[in-house]
This record gives sequence, C-alpha cells and structure tokens, in this order.
Amino acid sequence: MDELPRVSTDKAVGPVDATMVPRFAGPPTFARLPTLSSLDSADVVIAGVPFDSGVSYRPGARFGPAHIRQSSRLLRPFNPALGVAPFGVQQVADAGDIACNPFDIASAIGQIEAAASALLAGGRRLLALGGDHTVALPLLRAVHAVHGPVAVLHFDAHLDTWDTYFGEPYTHGTPFRRAAEESLLDFQHSVHVGIRGPLYDSSDLADSARLGFLAIHCAEIERDGLAAAVSRMTSRLGSAPVYVSVDIDVLDPAFAPGTGTPEAGGMTSRELLAMLRTLSNVVAADIVEVAPAYDHAEITGIAAAHVAYELVSVMAREA
Repeated sequence: MDELPRVSTDKAVGPVDATMVPRFAGPPTFARLPTLSSLDSADVVIAGVPFDSGVSYRPGARFGPAHIRQSSRLLRPFNPALGVAPFGVQQVADAGDIACNPFDIASAIGQIEAAASALLAGGRRLLALGGDHTVALPLLRAVHAVHGPVAVLHFDAHLDTWDTYFGEPYTHGTPFRRAAEESLLDFQHSVHVGIRGPLYDSSDLADSARLGFLAIHCAEIERDGLAAAVSRMTSRLGSAPVYVSVDIDVLDPAFAPGTGTPEAGGMTSRELLAMLRTLSNVVAADIVEVAPAYDHAEITGIAAAHVAYELVSVMAREA
C-alpha cells in the first residue's frame, strides 16, 4: 500500500521517503513525487506524452513516459552538483499522461497543445516526457502562447528541421521546421547540440541555419572540448527564455540504446548533464524518443530520468 507523501520542507511536498518506503514500492510517479491532483498548487509539472505515431523507423516511444518514471525511482532529494533541493524549494508534481489520438497525428497535436496549455496555466513550468519528437511542436505552441518566441535548445543527433516524410508535414523529423514557420522560436538564440551522422543532402545544414539554428556538432565537442561547447551554447542563448528539447539519441548508443533512430559517435551522459547544469531561464522542456523495447537494464531510462532531474534542478535555482 502506498504511503502518503512526506513534507520534505516547509514549502513543498516532496517524494516518498526512501528510508521509510523502499524504492521498489510507493507511487509510480516520476521520482515518486505527489500527483498534481493531490495538491492545491504546483510550480513545476511533469507530464507524459505517450505518442509515437510520427516515427520514421523504430516505434515504441509511446511507452517512454512509464519507462522514465520507473527508471527515476533512485533519484534523491538533493542535487550536490548544483547545491539545490529541486523538490524542496519548489513544488513539483506528476500530472500523469496526456491522452492523445494514436491514429490521427493532427488530432493528437491539438490534444497535446490543449493539455499543455492547461498545465502551463498560472505560471507553471512544464517538463514533458515523450513520446516521439513530433510532440515538441504542440508543446512549443502552448509555450509560445505564454512566453512568446523562445530560444529552443535542441539536443539531438538529428536536425529535425526537414520538411516532410512521405509528403506528411507533421512527423518526428519536422517539428522545428514547422515551429520556425509558425514563428514559435527565437531566431537569434536557438541552437542544436550533438548533431552527427549522415544527412539527406549537403543543403540540410544550410536549411537548418536559415531556420534560425546555430549547430554545435559532436565532432566540435570532441575537437574543442566541452567547455568551448558550453561557451558557444550559453552565448547563443543569452538571456532569452529557453525551451529545452532533449532527444535521448543525442547520447551515444552506449549510453542510450533504447531509442528509435540511434547514431554512433554521440555524447556521453556525463557531457549532457554537465551542459544542462549551465542553463538558466528554462521555462519548459521535453525529453523524447525513449523506446524501452530496445533498452537494456534501464540504461536509457536512467539517463532520461537524470536528464529530467537536472532540468528540474535548473528550474529550482530560479524558484
């Protein structure tokens, strides 16, 4: 039987106490946090978006939210790398999953946008657990309605600025082209990090730059070092409000085998977490493309759970 969540500070209701309820028990929420419905208010909401009808290769990311939650059971209340208690200085809650149509992409996009808009009400910040990368577009629409154009910080092996697949405009490879066309992003401050692997055409990079993205390639991180990549990233972002989109395939398959379109030569989980810790002014984020059918021993799920933890911790520094 689940225990009631304990009060971790005088401000927020935190995770279930792991010294009282073992990790393998307790609520199946992210980090065993309270549900949004059990609270009067929340500062940060975590919501699953179990949708993967926009994938072009391996399916299965619809099961990502549950997998990330399961893999988050070992997270603890204090983040020593940032010196913050992310669940103590702000109220974080799990809002459950957004129900969306698996047979109609356009319908699902509308449902995700509407649900995200409701979750962002009252000044909340949103962290979405996907799902495939198609979900970034409706999430950005909802964020834009609150914050206007945002700097998109996109961690991914792929550009995701292609036009169509099989003539379809809404897929996991097209969200940032559509977002640019709809003027949802800040064209002066958006950036890709972790780009690598073969492209469809030599013009792909030029097209992405035309849509407002600076690209930091994995080869540059290897050549120039992590500190240089962080400097380029933070200089590009400036003081703009930031939407972070993390495709878990930004990590090398050694660190994230459970994903739909893996590419060799990626970032390490340590590099990704270090870059996330330098961020500020994050208003919303997503973590996408976790496909548990291809995972082993929760390697990918654990990486994604820690990415989520660092993003919530960054938000906590400004709570």
